[in-house]
Amino acid sequence: MQKLNSSDEITSLEHDLNELKKSNRLVDDYNNTSTVLQTRLERLIRERELRKSLKSHHEDVHTNGAMDGSNKDDLTSKIDSLTSEEELVDGVKACKIVSSECEYRPFKQRLLVVANRLPVSAVRKGEASWQLDVSAGGLVSALLGVTEFETRWIGWAGVNVPDEIGQKSLTESLAEKRCVPVFLDEDLVNLYYNGYCNNILWPLFHYLGLPQEDWLATICSFESQFEAYKKANQMFADVVNEHYQEGDIVWCHDYHLMFLPKCLKEANPNMKVGWFLHTPFPSSEIHRTMPSRSELLTAVLAADLVGFHTYDYARHFMSACTRILGLEGTPEGVEDQGRLIRVAAFPIGIDSDRFTRAIQLPQVKNHIKEFQERFAGRKVMLGVDRLDMIKGIPQKLLAFEKFLEDNPNWRDKVVLLQIAVPTRTDVPEYQKLTCQVHEIVGRINGKFGTLTTVPIHHLDRSLDFHALCALYAITDVALITSLRDGMNLVSYEFVACQASKKGVLILSEFAGAAQSLGAGALLVNPWNVTEVASSISYALNMPSDEREKRHNHNYMHVTTHTSQEWAETFVRFVELNDTVVEAELRTTQIPPLLQTERAIDRYHSSTNRLLILGFNATITEPVNAPDRRIDQFKEMELHLHPELKEPLKKLCDDPRTTVVVVSGSHQSVLDENFEDFNVWLAAEHGVFLRTANKKWIQNLTDNINLDWIESVKDVFEYFTERTPRSYYELRETSIVWNYKYADIEFGRLQAKDMLQHLWTGPISNASVEVVQGGRSVEVRANGVTKGVCVSGLLGQIIHEKDMKSPIDYVLCVGHFLQKDEDIFTFFEPELPALTPTSSFGSPGLSSNYSEEMAKFDDQSIITSEIDSGCTNNESMQTHASNNGSSVLDLRGDNYFSCAVGRKRSNARYLLSSAADVVALLKNLAD
Repeated sequence: MQKLNSSDEITSLEHDLNELKKSNRLVDDYNNTSTVLQTRLERLIRERELRKSLKSHHEDVHTNGAMDGSNKDDLTSKIDSLTSEEELVDGVKACKIVSSECEYRPFKQRLLVVANRLPVSAVRKGEASWQLDVSAGGLVSALLGVTEFETRWIGWAGVNVPDEIGQKSLTESLAEKRCVPVFLDEDLVNLYYNGYCNNILWPLFHYLGLPQEDWLATICSFESQFEAYKKANQMFADVVNEHYQEGDIVWCHDYHLMFLPKCLKEANPNMKVGWFLHTPFPSSEIHRTMPSRSELLTAVLAADLVGFHTYDYARHFMSACTRILGLEGTPEGVEDQGRLIRVAAFPIGIDSDRFTRAIQLPQVKNHIKEFQERFAGRKVMLGVDRLDMIKGIPQKLLAFEKFLEDNPNWRDKVVLLQIAVPTRTDVPEYQKLTCQVHEIVGRINGKFGTLTTVPIHHLDRSLDFHALCALYAITDVALITSLRDGMNLVSYEFVACQASKKGVLILSEFAGAAQSLGAGALLVNPWNVTEVASSISYALNMPSDEREKRHNHNYMHVTTHTSQEWAETFVRFVELNDTVVEAELRTTQIPPLLQTERAIDRYHSSTNRLLILGFNATITEPVNAPDRRIDQFKEMELHLHPELKEPLKKLCDDPRTTVVVVSGSHQSVLDENFEDFNVWLAAEHGVFLRTANKKWIQNLTDNINLDWIESVKDVFEYFTERTPRSYYELRETSIVWNYKYADIEFGRLQAKDMLQHLWTGPISNASVEVVQGGRSVEVRANGVTKGVCVSGLLGQIIHEKDMKSPIDYVLCVGHFLQKDEDIFTFFEPELPALTPTSSFGSPGLSSNYSEEMAKFDDQSIITSEIDSGCTNNESMQTHASNNGSSVLDLRGDNYFSCAVGRKRSNARYLLSSAADVVALLKNLAD
């Protein structure tokens, strides 16, 4: 490691960094700076060397005392400059180093790490005294190397503390270790941790399924366990809120705290929250068997960032959100009501320097010497696992037995050291597993052992850190055969301690580490005993050059993908969710919520109002898709929301209000729902109009060609048969294929295939448009949209009602497809068209309407062309020569266009759901 003994050497390092920077520049979209990325590996290696050099210099300063003033100032400026370059390398905010009495202390981001267990275990020694010991575990090991953040760890201390004195003393003791306890009583722990977490979530996430032997008891106790789970998560949230400071980042960990992001966001929507899962996330088919599937997914999606160890887990999560919640997945994450939740893979690392330093310690070297003498002349194989259902220890032992049977020449030349740390010893299944493992070990040792040696050394306990590092260092082959594992950091620890031995890693393909170390390890299917036995033989006979090449690949990955980088990357992504760029995107693409009071006030102060309402998913009876998929055909029937019947009737009967319902549905559907209403209807996107006197008029030119419908129908029938739970709807001028009840991913593939059939067959030369919805494909006549129908509709309304005063208030509300959102922009201010371009015939519209009467001033734009939409934000007026009255006299603040459901839209405003539409119309009627 290079030491900085002078300011000249710092300058030299700075020059090296500048040379790297010149090698390859990439533009950062957020701050428009340039970053060095010759290769990611080069960047990480060079960064690490610079940090080590800087750290070494800090130690020298503290050891040798202060420098003279001039050198100190020079060194301070050089370090500041170096840090600035590191910012460019990282592309993120680096720590600023300041000079204070020759001490250089970086400003650190506060990070609240929230996990079920604290990194220390507490043992009570008296009424107000506690013994604290560092806990074992993958998360603790990973975060030991995280030093760039000011970290507070919040979690359960693993002990019941019912008295106030004990709670106060334990809190004070833990504060010295930057830990904050959450106090859970025994009953809550039994239901929340032993019950819901370990009995429901853990087996499902590891593909073991729900318990079968006592499944009746599990089902009966599920509700109480789930309530306890939510209560415990809320208690964690309460403690976080007590210690949260503005600007903190809250990092929630693992399946124990899936409800925590929701609890935190409900208390403080501006809090930056990330959630990371340390186990596998199962496929959607497994997750959907869980009774609380939707609630858990929704709670996790409250976080700004959702992280997993591998891409496979992230893909499974997004698939579950799509299939179970019906949300849209994007390359960046999951879109929920217009809000993007980032979903990404962040492979965890370890503090590799801790292990490489440990190998040089005297006590570790003594252990190494002892082990080498003990196993002299024999190849050492090592397994280090928790004695758990998912670790595949029985499968590993059976594979080793198979290897000894097939390779008798190795029987006295190899030894398997299996460390099996006991866990959940009070659970019958784990007790049974322990007996099974002991039985297999005894059989193999009895079969292949001698009076002086046995092939398997099995320990039912953990080893101290120094002894474990020594074992890693003398091992020839590490054997990790997890049946399903989130990551498995034992493989990383083994590689970190193998700098001189360069042993071989045999790794299960079902461990998350296989995604990272797969190129250097021998990947095996742990269920295939013969394959694992063959891999053991290959590893023991592997040539030294291949062994070295494989080790070097893994070693480079382990030492560069550290826990520090893992934490920094995750936190950087959490921060990214609140960048100025993304805030602007959300502002421009997602409309603001409608201020209902303002819309209602404007309505009551107007004299001639026009209400344009969408039908499906706007004013129809709600259907809760995730929880109510019982009768598909009944749900296909569209019915007016029962709470809207009275208020809508009041609005329709008001002589100063004209209500129009615009839908893509057939005329019969609208007739059935609005038979008793004095309402204007536009069916099939406005192709057919029904006046207030219940007379249907075709609002389409007579010469349109509809010969394509039958051939398209044949294609839709074919795909309906191929796609279970899909259906098609035949209308007079369009046809729709819907797959919202089918498997989402399969439906999308079928829709893509359908488009190929359509474009190369029945519609290749037809004058039609294909409109793709979220879960549908529609083929309709060319030029048919809800916005285009408005011109003919307005003319018909004015003609039928013989309006004397202009329309001075317009409310347009609907959940429309993107193509049909031109209805929102129809009344928006824009320069008037010079020539009429209406695509529809307008039976009641006089030719006088097409007379051009545009007039411009500071306050208004006046035109007679209805299709042009016209006006600026201050005032919009459209005049027509119908009895001397105008069609519109519409001020900009008297026009309210509202999309339903959070999404990118051309509408001015947003109503979150159909329930908000119901509430708005009720208030207007009152």
